[in-house]
Amino acid sequence: MIPTKTEVNTTQTAPARVPAPLWASLIATFFGAGKLRPGPGTWGSAAAVLTWYGLSRWVAAAWQWEVLALLAALAIVVGIPAATRFARASQSKDPQSVVIDEVAGQWITLLAAPVTWKSLLVGFILFRGFDILKPPPVRQLESLPEGTGIVIDDVAAGLYALLVMTLLRHFGLLTQ
Repeated sequence: MIPTKTEVNTTQTAPARVPAPLWASLIATFFGAGKLRPGPGTWGSAAAVLTWYGLSRWVAAAWQWEVLALLAALAIVVGIPAATRFARASQSKDPQSVVIDEVAGQWITLLAAPVTWKSLLVGFILFRGFDILKPPPVRQLESLPEGTGIVIDDVAAGLYALLVMTLLRHFGLLTQ
């Protein structure tokens, strides 16, 4: 008996999934923070805030803005290819466990914040709000290809939150 076209297709196996390289997995998930549940994006943002808080203790106050800007730029530049490789390996357009985008956006948000627990908390809440709500054009940026779309929409959310943080600081609502 000759199998029908449907029978032939159901007997074929899907191509084997190749895991992402270790460097891409570590960067994309921010060293595993993206594997935490529930809400990996929230865990990624929290990890970014705590990482910055820890690092800021080792950086002179006069250099904190520059160091954090460099870290955010590094998260973007390395995060885009890592997110691309991880997404391809997982065969998902935007895997939930990729949180390097939250790290970049969170660090951008904190550029205008003094390193105090109140400022870090406000920045965390603002960034998560903008990241979840995705006001225009943030949502449209998700349609950019691969890792670029994964990361750049959170960069835009971080810029919105940075603007609010800057206004709060300008009006004296965020102080040292």
